Amino acid sequence: MQEWIIAMLVISVLLILRDMAKTFLAGKIRDMRETAAAEENYPIGERGEKYAECFQKLAESFYGMPYRRENLSQAQIHTIIEDTCENICRNCYQQELCWELQLENMTEETENLIRALESGSEENISLAQSRWQGRCGRYPLFFQAIGEGFQKEKEKLIWSNRMIENRLAVAGQMMETASIIRMAANEGKEPREMEHGLQMNLKRSLKKRHVRMKKGWVAEPEDGNLRFFLSLKTRGGQCISAGEVARILSEECGSMMTPAAGSRSIVNGEYHTISFARDVSYQMLYGVARIAREGEKVSGDNYICCQTEERFVICLSDGMGSGREACQESEKVVELLEQFLEAGFSLETAARMVNSTLILRGQEAMFSTMDLCVVDLNSGLCNFLKAGAATTFIRRDHWVESIASENLALGLMQQLDFEKTTRKLYHGDMLILISDGVLDALPVSREEEILKEWILNLQEATPRETARGILERVLGYCDYHPRDDMTVLTARVLRK
Repeated sequence: MQEWIIAMLVISVLLILRDMAKTFLAGKIRDMRETAAAEENYPIGERGEKYAECFQKLAESFYGMPYRRENLSQAQIHTIIEDTCENICRNCYQQELCWELQLENMTEETENLIRALESGSEENISLAQSRWQGRCGRYPLFFQAIGEGFQKEKEKLIWSNRMIENRLAVAGQMMETASIIRMAANEGKEPREMEHGLQMNLKRSLKKRHVRMKKGWVAEPEDGNLRFFLSLKTRGGQCISAGEVARILSEECGSMMTPAAGSRSIVNGEYHTISFARDVSYQMLYGVARIAREGEKVSGDNYICCQTEERFVICLSDGMGSGREACQESEKVVELLEQFLEAGFSLETAARMVNSTLILRGQEAMFSTMDLCVVDLNSGLCNFLKAGAATTFIRRDHWVESIASENLALGLMQQLDFEKTTRKLYHGDMLILISDGVLDALPVSREEEILKEWILNLQEATPRETARGILERVLGYCDYHPRDDMTVLTARVLRK
């Protein structure tokens, strides 16, 4: 009996030891898996670099292909000459005299005739025609055939240039994609585990608020935007706002932190990783006033005002013409810009991507202006990027500055040069963006001076009241019969 009891005790101890070993090994395996998963982030950077190189090489191969041409090639001219000779000169009794005995001279004169047609100059065409009137007995038919061949090859050239524009647009997007892949791959290597001392202090502080922190990571990219990633949950079925956690984190790390845009706003009973970013120094208040062209129900102007990370984005786009079609054009521009900027693209990259997208639409080509202002909410620096847009104004205490543009709208050509300007903004400064319809309603050559005077004398307190005040004064100049869509967009800079 005692032997059975001893045997049962031994078996019980072995079973307990087995369960303890399983628990221990499971924890070790889990830790190893987490470590391996963390280490796998580093090769991602290398793979991302390889992907980026592939896209870049493909784009470079596209850039290495022939570029657009404004004039017909020699091969096209020879095609016109051969087709004309086949159709007009083949049965002519003077064919041997012209195209065998005087081949070089005839070829040169025919080429001069084609180049005259290409120049579009009536004087050059008349001069080239006069040389042929005494030379060829079938001149009218010959000239007609040359003209038809020229039009055919010119159409081919136009389509070829269009294809080249599309190819360059695709190549540009591939280059930008390679840049974004590199940026994403580099960011993937940045987060590291939070320092032990800071992590322990933060855990203790959060524990007092019934919040349990499993782990914390920190990232400090090259742009200086300090970020924390905390795996958190509450105890006892409670909930706490991410803003309260940010306040505790700020006290522990010595820097003002806030929940990152797009992150969770509530900590509940399940573990979730919440992102916190360094709080910005400035905030923006904006207002808008607009009216559609008389007789139209929809305005062709569209705008966005949104905050992405540490930037505040303001964009006003004026679609060509007015009405629903113009609205759809400008709406597409602002929507694409918003998506690209939220994805982390730079200003110029986002603008070029939008321009390439419009170019690639082919027969459904869209042409819209773009007035883009991006304010760095930490430094107060404002970057302006314009494409065919009206003048932008900056109002300060006792003066108004204007920022003008003379370049083309989006969607007109692939190699578009954007006009870029940077200004430092301070507390109380106001940005005023307007569409072309506002300037067109004012006296020619004095529109900017009139607007500057109005902006300087306006006493309205809020951006919305300022926008309404400007629009009311402009409508007074056209007897409240707007001949084009009018939009006034204002934004004020305020220090937190």
